[in-house]
Amino acid sequence: MFHGNADPPERKAYLGEIVRLATADRPDVLCLQELPAWAYVHLANWSGMQAYADLAQMPRLGPLPIPADLGRRITALHHGFFRSAVDGQANAILLGPEADVLSRDRLVLNSREFRKAQSSWLSLPLVARLAWAEERRVVQAVRARFPGGSTLLVANLHATSYPADQRLADAELLRAAVFAEGLAEPGDVVVLAGDFNVPAARSATQAELTSEEWGFSKPVMEGIDQILVRGVALESVERWPRERRRVDARVLSDHTPVDARTR
Repeated sequence: MFHGNADPPERKAYLGEIVRLATADRPDVLCLQELPAWAYVHLANWSGMQAYADLAQMPRLGPLPIPADLGRRITALHHGFFRSAVDGQANAILLGPEADVLSRDRLVLNSREFRKAQSSWLSLPLVARLAWAEERRVVQAVRARFPGGSTLLVANLHATSYPADQRLADAELLRAAVFAEGLAEPGDVVVLAGDFNVPAARSATQAELTSEEWGFSKPVMEGIDQILVRGVALESVERWPRERRRVDARVLSDHTPVDARTR
């Protein structure tokens, strides 16, 4: 969602416009990342879908936590300048109105204990260890039944961005997959989606998840945003062309959405 920014960022934000654009073709499931903390209460109205959001990072001014509305008002002075600096960050799973939600769960991906164990395993330098602790990252999961009786376990994550060593994001991705696996019931369709912050070509985890043992669909080879699915055949997985993100002569968001369609 890029916190509602256009590409390139402007003084004004277009969060509602981005949500309405993403839901215009009435998807069954939509996974969102990079939402400001104040925005989740508006998602259902903007989209016409059921919205389930989880806060990853509290709004803050430097090291100090601040109310979400204060973060919104500060950012509104110039969205292109402040971006995500003070208004926090959340993920959201949106479901069609006909879906019957059975359960919700959440896991902090870069908890202190996990970072400590993985930092030792990966022999991370101090700079990488400190960077990993800067912003909390979560995976959220919603299990829902859809008309016709199919049940989906949808896991949505936004992994740590650390281009100097994308093994951090890859470790979080594997943790999210194990989390989703533990929540899924036999016969569930499992969807693992979000901003993985590591491209498929450099991801040992994505290679493992799409192996016969895990059984997930193949990733899109370009970009870091992915939808991996297990338990149903896919007709297509496609990245939006840039023109599809254009509204009133501006391109919305800095990420290219990914569409997955079942047969």
